Amino acid sequence: MFAGGFVPGPGLAAADVNGGCSASAERKSLIRTLKRMPWWVQEPLSGVMRAALGAPMLGALPAMADLAGGLGRTFGAARLNRKRLARADENLREVFPQWDADERRHHALAAYEHLFRLGVELAFSPRLLNRDGWVNQLILPDRLPELRRMITDRACVMLTGHVGNWELIGSAMGLLGFPLHAVYRPLDLAPLDAWVRQSRERQGITLVSKFGAVHELPGALAAGRPVGLVADQNGGDRGMFVPFFGRLTSTYKSIGLLAIQFNATVVCGFARRVSAAEASREHADAASRGGLRYKVEIADVFGPEDWSTHPDPLFYLTARYRRALERMILTAPDQYLWMHRIWRSRPLHERAGKPFPAALREKMSLLPWMSSADVDRVVDRSEREQRQAP
Repeated sequence: MFAGGFVPGPGLAAADVNGGCSASAERKSLIRTLKRMPWWVQEPLSGVMRAALGAPMLGALPAMADLAGGLGRTFGAARLNRKRLARADENLREVFPQWDADERRHHALAAYEHLFRLGVELAFSPRLLNRDGWVNQLILPDRLPELRRMITDRACVMLTGHVGNWELIGSAMGLLGFPLHAVYRPLDLAPLDAWVRQSRERQGITLVSKFGAVHELPGALAAGRPVGLVADQNGGDRGMFVPFFGRLTSTYKSIGLLAIQFNATVVCGFARRVSAAEASREHADAASRGGLRYKVEIADVFGPEDWSTHPDPLFYLTARYRRALERMILTAPDQYLWMHRIWRSRPLHERAGKPFPAALREKMSLLPWMSSADVDRVVDRSEREQRQAP
């Protein structure tokens, strides 16, 4: 299980915690209520929730996943979800301006279908991803021997996003023999949280609470154990703003600082759901049997030899893994959570009504993958964002 947030290591900015986001008043109230419950209430409540999570397993995986996918589309199109659906449409228009309204709606609803299917697949995962049968559920990358060498040679930070099956990619690394430390947000019900921890440990994953990661992650990297993080959350107004689909996006500084501190290899990848036909072409055993059909894909691998000579190593590293996330999303746009508030936070110059910083333009121009047209696109989008601000 990868995290929904990240806590910085020693010496890293505390402002990065949770990306500057805060839960709603209703959610905070619910969390306080759950934590005040005595153990004899939490235990049966956790049991009920575990039973609900196991309900999809009463049927076969393909049928239950299809049912969940249909429910996802229905929910996505429902009136009660119109605000989030509109947000997904807006995000898709930003990334795919060539799509018309019908095509954007199709892909926005496909994202909800994917999310609901994902829930069913996660319910089946503990049964299917075991030491004996997991290899029949996943199509592994061709670069696996090279990747194994990179991960074992030095400290490694493994990054993914909310695209494909971000839970499965963590389990895959654990089952491949890498003792992955994955940052996560602890569940509010203690018995349910303990159950999640135990199930992940059986897959070779050590879950690290984002509230305690400040103490555990540096030690894990120093000991040569890879660390896994979901890295596409909004980093807040005080995050590092780097290009993402032609628009400045707030990103955690903490991840880059951690990688630089330990001269780590950064591996960016995800697990993409594939069709039965594609699975049959690449791995006959993973094609059917009522199991999962995912292919582990590596979008980028880089290290200190890439960023150490750059004038701003942290900016380079952060921008590069954001670029890798772009590749993942473009590979499987229907498997990305477009309903997220991707561009919620804005840089200081936009909020203050100031010109685009010359230093930031220079940093972008020094990124090897960005052309002058790419830089101009980001600057133009930022200036339009500023003009449109209330």
